Amino acid sequence: MSLTRKLARHIHGKNIDDDDLAAAALFTVDAVANAMAGRRTDPGRKLLDWAAQYGGRDAGRRALVLGGLTHILEMDDLHRASVVHPGCVVVPVAFAHSETSEIGGTDFLSAILHGFEAACRIGMAVGPSHYRIWHSTATCGPFGAAMAAASLLGLDEDATVHALGNAGTQAAGLWEFLETGAMSKHLHAGRAAEAGLVAAQLAALGFTGPPKILEGARGLFAGACPDADPGAVLAGPEHNWQLHETSIKPWPSCRHTHPAVDGALELSPGFDPSAVTGISVATYGAAVDVCDRPHPDSVYEAKFSLQHCIAAALTKGRLGFDEFEETARQELATLRQKIDLKVDDAFEAAYPDAWGATVEVTFTGGQQRRAERRTCKGDPEAPLAEAELLDKARMLLAFSGIADPEILIKDILDMANGGNVPALPY
Repeated sequence: MSLTRKLARHIHGKNIDDDDLAAAALFTVDAVANAMAGRRTDPGRKLLDWAAQYGGRDAGRRALVLGGLTHILEMDDLHRASVVHPGCVVVPVAFAHSETSEIGGTDFLSAILHGFEAACRIGMAVGPSHYRIWHSTATCGPFGAAMAAASLLGLDEDATVHALGNAGTQAAGLWEFLETGAMSKHLHAGRAAEAGLVAAQLAALGFTGPPKILEGARGLFAGACPDADPGAVLAGPEHNWQLHETSIKPWPSCRHTHPAVDGALELSPGFDPSAVTGISVATYGAAVDVCDRPHPDSVYEAKFSLQHCIAAALTKGRLGFDEFEETARQELATLRQKIDLKVDDAFEAAYPDAWGATVEVTFTGGQQRRAERRTCKGDPEAPLAEAELLDKARMLLAFSGIADPEILIKDILDMANGGNVPALPY
């Protein structure tokens, strides 16, 4: 029996209770708020312009646009152990499909749970070497999108395996965009959503896919995962839904910056940048690989700069949208040069199960202050309270220009109690 068939069987057989539905509704609120706010950005406007000129109104194209919008502001959710952003791929598929089909709220949220489970479990299996070249949201996301769509379409096990097979053969997305701060990362999320939805739609019509797309001799693991761990796909079947193991971001930057940001915020009260002689930051290797950017020259590069995020958190005592604009980048240039990054063996050994960092500031006269984090704010061990999550959503929706965010938030949360799927203004 293939891994994709075993995964589909695991997901189909897993119980969903009221707490699961309520959690899925909260994650849906977070994804929608990110998507609506993404419309107010330069990449978001380009995606919407493309949709108006070329995209049409079919569900796949709609999923592409909504997925891209959700991933722009770097505030969407992240599953730590897989390093996958599941919400920006799975939630757009459910909304795009619901625009042309009658779907109940609980069926919608069940599909979200199914999609998170598939993307995250496959993401945990691809191995650390995969992530150095491939963006896991782009490569593992199509499986989550296909699983969510298969759930909404009511596909049986055979058809679901075909959907997962054809989703996986479309897995792609390279990190090269980071070299110039290009907009490709948003396309990664959008195409993953579209690929999975189309794969499931085709499977509903009998279009076949490779059942061993993961473990086959010419499958994903063989082609792009030199240290894959196939056993991780099905490990711990008794565990809670992977959605419950997914983190919600409080800060609009790459999640790899967050443990250090959390530590820097602890040190920010009374911080005097003119008295600093050096800042030493120890973290895990992936954070340094992705976010060692001492000279960011755009908003997006600054969001992937450990140096900038730490300098902003220390100096401003916060990390919001304004801290990445040109004025802030110029103001913090001197302090960024005093920040030294290194890989710590203990943090490296704990990654990706735990994302940690220490920030140590040395001042004139030799005094030092130090903060350490073993997890990030918003992780399952340190979750945002529901009120904090909803406040974040209100902030994003207000930024998006939606007149009354409370209506949209209420309608999404009501799905957990059988309410209808609300329409999105995008």
